[in-house]
Amino acid sequence: MRQAFSIDLPASDAGDAEHRAYSIMGSRHKANRRSIDIASVEEIDPRISTDPRITDHFREEIAAAGGPISPPQEEE
Repeated sequence: MRQAFSIDLPASDAGDAEHRAYSIMGSRHKANRRSIDIASVEEIDPRISTDPRITDHFREEIAAAGGPISPPQEEE
């Protein structure tokens, strides 16, 4: 089954980001690297991410820039 996905990861460069994506998708879904097609790797502003890994890794940068851009989502 093919399914499009997007994942935010802290990485030092595009190669590191691809490696981490392969690793995460393989461990969570038992998918091998040949079955995963990465269409693009882009750098994002950490303030727009809601992923806990990103907010934790870039905590000081986000605070220095004035906080997150995206409004916090309320839990239901």
